[in-house]
Amino acid sequence: MSAHNDTHTSDDPVENVVKHIPVVIPAAGALLIFLLAFIAVYMG
Repeated sequence: MSAHNDTHTSDDPVENVVKHIPVVIPAAGALLIFLLAFIAVYMG
């Protein structure tokens, strides 16, 4: 009937990255804190 009913899938790479930001940023923060604590214990 009308072309307005078609679903549009975006191939934008930025949108593919933005979907994972709520998982990646806390995981990277936890890894950074772990590495800094490990360095502090190792140096101390």
